[in-house]
Amino acid sequence: MAESPHDLACRLNRHAEAVCRHYLSAGHREGRYWLVGDVLNTPGRSMFVRLTGPDSGKGAAGHWRDAATGEHGDLLDVIRESRGLVDFKDVADEARTFLSLPHEEPVPKPKAPPVPSGSREAARRLFAMSRPVAGTVVETYLRSRGITALHGTGSLRFHPRCYYRPDENSPTETWPAMIAAVTDLDGHLTGAHRTWLAPDGSGKAPIATPRRAMGDLLGHAVRFGVARDVLAAGEGIETVLSLRMALPRLPMVAALSSAHLTAILFGPDLRRLYIVRDTDPAGDAAQLILVKRAAEAGIEAITLSPTLGDFNDDLRRLGLASLRAAARVQIASEDVDRFMGPASP
Repeated sequence: MAESPHDLACRLNRHAEAVCRHYLSAGHREGRYWLVGDVLNTPGRSMFVRLTGPDSGKGAAGHWRDAATGEHGDLLDVIRESRGLVDFKDVADEARTFLSLPHEEPVPKPKAPPVPSGSREAARRLFAMSRPVAGTVVETYLRSRGITALHGTGSLRFHPRCYYRPDENSPTETWPAMIAAVTDLDGHLTGAHRTWLAPDGSGKAPIATPRRAMGDLLGHAVRFGVARDVLAAGEGIETVLSLRMALPRLPMVAALSSAHLTAILFGPDLRRLYIVRDTDPAGDAAQLILVKRAAEAGIEAITLSPTLGDFNDDLRRLGLASLRAAARVQIASEDVDRFMGPASP
């Protein structure tokens, strides 16, 4: 008795991943699905094939749908379309030929061993799991704070479900988060900073401590641009990014706290340091310590002071034109043309 199309499809479904690896080789596995551009094996992610489930019926392995076009079908359809076949006899012959071949089971990748919470390696893994900020709620959040110039912000990334635990006795929550890479002078990642955000990016998440750092922070910073002879250093990410709106070419770092600002390491070629001051007692103390350290290292230190509490306050409440005017009269005259012009592409 000839094998029915249903029986043939069920046999293929038992080897769904092998079918996808053979006929949809431009895709890849993610969890229980094979992702590819379309049934013609175009690279992409809009078509997904179920890899696990029963041989037939609802939720069966081998069933697929293209989210971009609404097309759907089974693995016989995959064989027909990917090979350009018309007659079902040819599709069935191709399927039986495939099923007669030996198929090696994919070797699962070994899971990475656990690392201590809050360690440098944990920070590296978190940053690696995150993605660029363009088009995410991180971009929405920064724009809500008046920060629209995001050139050179590769040190910032987005994680859609970053773990947050209020304390050791509370359950773990997940919130979208801005992830910032903390790096040393050579660009090696030493830590990470998390800013948990509201799901719509309208502000920070409504949690007790929406900002936390992990890893090795002392002496290091979140970097925007490559510094050589001139650098601006401040505390917060939003403060530094706000000043970059007025000085888009000036390399800057965010040390993440006043205490860490006092300890930033100076590069061997640094000749002028702009200290991005916050107008509070901690900011005043950090500024004094940093001026002294710079002088001892033979580095000229110039303090940049906001009109209000910090430069993000100035940007949001006074506007960019006012911020630019205030920055222009505070920086060295030779740096005006060098750093206040349009950002390099």
